Amino acid sequence: MKIDRAELTETVESMKKQGFDYLVKITAVDYVNSVEAVYFLRNTEKNEDTTLEVEIDPSDLWIPTIVKLHRSADWYEREMSEMFGIEIKGRKAKRLLLEKWDGKPSPLRKNFIWGEPYES
Repeated sequence: MKIDRAELTETVESMKKQGFDYLVKITAVDYVNSVEAVYFLRNTEKNEDTTLEVEIDPSDLWIPTIVKLHRSADWYEREMSEMFGIEIKGRKAKRLLLEKWDGKPSPLRKNFIWGEPYES
């Protein structure tokens, strides 16, 4: 289901009330002209899965955090922030997850050039 980033927190909360109580994972996809954050949720009682897709404009790359709704989102949000350069608004913990990285450019974005020297 495609949703706007302004609706993300409310939609995840609503899905949780509907029984989608388990956050399987969060990832992102770079489509050159847009970036999409993808949330995989599971209803453990009915064994049903659903996805939420949030399209993000590359010139305004941010989404709100959902850590208050799903504690496991912490690791996924940190990974998206480092590897895709997506700012996660509302996060309290700012420490890096994977490595010392300034995030410019982000290694899983299409504009990343492999093999160039990196200086932190």
